Amino acid sequence: MQALTVSSPAAPGTLAPQAVPSWLDTVSYPFAHRNLELPQGRMHYVDEGRGPTVLFIHGTPTWSFEWRHLIRALSATHRCIAPDLLGFGLSERPEHFDYSPEAHAQALAAFVDRLGLEDFTLVVHDYGGPIALPLALEHTERVRRLVILNSWMWSFEQNPDMVRRARLVSGALGRFLYRHLNFSLRVLMPSAYGDRRKLTPSIHRQYLAPFQDKHARGQVLWALARALTGSSAFYASQWERRRQLQGKPALILWGMRDTAFQPPMLERWKQALPEARVVKLADAGHWPHEETPEAVLQALRAFLQA
Repeated sequence: MQALTVSSPAAPGTLAPQAVPSWLDTVSYPFAHRNLELPQGRMHYVDEGRGPTVLFIHGTPTWSFEWRHLIRALSATHRCIAPDLLGFGLSERPEHFDYSPEAHAQALAAFVDRLGLEDFTLVVHDYGGPIALPLALEHTERVRRLVILNSWMWSFEQNPDMVRRARLVSGALGRFLYRHLNFSLRVLMPSAYGDRRKLTPSIHRQYLAPFQDKHARGQVLWALARALTGSSAFYASQWERRRQLQGKPALILWGMRDTAFQPPMLERWKQALPEARVVKLADAGHWPHEETPEAVLQALRAFLQA
C-alpha cells in the first residue's frame, strides 16, 4: 500500500495534512489524522464523533490503534478522542523527551489543556492509568467518569512478582532484549493475551511497525520498562490520593487471563474504588478491548448511558 495523505478537519492546534505511513491499516483505522504541537513535541490523535467526550489513553507498547473498535462504535453518540503518547504510533519521537511516565503525564496534561477538554469520561489501559489518572487527581472537576482496563496506580515495591519482572527488564540484559530482540512486542505482548491466536499477524503488524528501529525501542519502550519500579514514588503519590476518585462513577473491566496484571491487582482497584462497577472478562487477557471488543463495548455503553 502506498503512502496516502489524509487531511485533518479544522480544530484547535491541527497541523497541515499528514502523510499516512504505508504500513497503516486504514480499513481498521479509518479515522482522520490530527496533530497538536505541544512544548514536548507533536502529538497525533483521533477526534471522532459528537456528543459527550470520551478520552482514551493507551499503554505500552501500543498506540491509539488499540481503541479502534470502541471508537468506531461509540463515535455515533460520543466524541471519542484518542492520542498517541509521544514516541508511540504516529506521534513525534523527540530526542529531548525522557519517556518516563512522569514526562508522559505532563505532556498529556498539556494536550488536554490545549484542547480545552472538560467533563469527560477517562478510559485508561495499562500504563495509561498512571499516566492519565493525574488528570482526575489534580483536576477532579474535569473527569466525570472513570473506566479502567487492566491498569494500576500504586507502587509495585511490595509486589515480589512485579519487582522480579522489573529487575529482569530494567538492567543491561533488559535493555539488550528490548533494543535488539524487540522483547516487549515479540514476547511480552503475545504472552499477555488470553488467547494468542487473537493477536493475528495483521493486528500484530500494526504494533510492530512503529518500532522497527532498535534505538526507538530502547528510547521509548525500555524507558517505561525501567519505570515499573524506577517511578515508584510517582505511583505511590497517586495511591495516597486515591480517595479523591471515590464518588466518581467508575467501571473496571478486567481480563482475567492476563499473565501480567493478575486478579490480585483487580482486588486492589476494588479497594480503591469500592463503589465501582466491576466486569470480569473470563476469556480476555491484558487487552480486553482487543480480545473481546463486543463484551467491552456492551459494558461500556451501559455505563455511559447509566
